[in-house]
Amino acid sequence: MNAIDARLRELAIDLPPPPAAAAAYRPVVLHAGLAYVSGQLPRDGAQLIRGQVGDEIDVAAGKAAARACALAVLSVLRQALGGDLGRVRACLQLSGFVAAVPGFEAHSEVINGASDLLVEVLGPAGGHARAAVGVATLPFGVPVEVSAVFAVREPLQT
Repeated sequence: MNAIDARLRELAIDLPPPPAAAAAYRPVVLHAGLAYVSGQLPRDGAQLIRGQVGDEIDVAAGKAAARACALAVLSVLRQALGGDLGRVRACLQLSGFVAAVPGFEAHSEVINGASDLLVEVLGPAGGHARAAVGVATLPFGVPVEVSAVFAVREPLQT
């Protein structure tokens, strides 16, 4: 068991099954030691979390939705890395999009749900550059979408 899997176990976090791509894109693209993770949506089990922050969803629920997005990010990343999150060297960039009512200004607080989860699981390697952007709507009526870029080690040759 690698250190990240051990940390997930210690935190009692079970990653959800990796969601399938909803259109003509790949959930993760690996290139030159980088893993580009496509935008992941928040789920509660198999169901998408829906709503607009500042209307049907409050900041705490938005933050929980962002955390769910980060769990999906790690899930599709683990799948792309052949089940070995131990190959993650660092999270370089996290981009979070928050569907919110006009005048809402706590986008960063909502996206902290994703940022905090990555640092909690990856430790210092989870620290990242970040964008937290407010938008009018997101696909399927979800309140948050999160994408990320990771530096990864090449697999060991046997």
